Amino acid sequence: MTQHHFAQSLEDLATFDTILSMSGLAFMQAIINGDLPGAPIGKTMGFVPIHAEHGSVTFEGTPQFDVLNPIRTVHGGWYGTVLDSCMACAVQTTLAAGQIYTTLEYKINILRSIPPGMTVHAIGKVQHAGRSTGIANGEIRGVEDGKLYATGSTTCIIMNGPRK
Repeated sequence: MTQHHFAQSLEDLATFDTILSMSGLAFMQAIINGDLPGAPIGKTMGFVPIHAEHGSVTFEGTPQFDVLNPIRTVHGGWYGTVLDSCMACAVQTTLAAGQIYTTLEYKINILRSIPPGMTVHAIGKVQHAGRSTGIANGEIRGVEDGKLYATGSTTCIIMNGPRK
């Protein structure tokens, strides 16, 4: 797997000019290949994108102690953040240069607890990407056991990026 590097400050993040000059798929692949820094949230929460193709993105994550809740289980926010990321980034892979997106809403269903330290894949797949909306579904599965741990769905707004 590619060694990921994460943005450490706002100056490290890709500029809007860079983002808008690339298709959404090219942008995601540049992060996966290590040509652009990954999102700081991935470092904070322990997940990275590992695969992107048109309409689909896979993240790999391993929840650790820092994302546990007081009852010693992985916090629901971890599931939500990883699913939001894979589903929204799947929508991003359908965007042309000059377009951007943002999540309008998402929903998750946690089916079983992920043991801390267990590696999972979060796979987002686009169901529809139109002129102004994108809809995607996602799931979290254990890498070793293949079990389904959570599912999700999202609606994203697709827009033209800011113009100078």
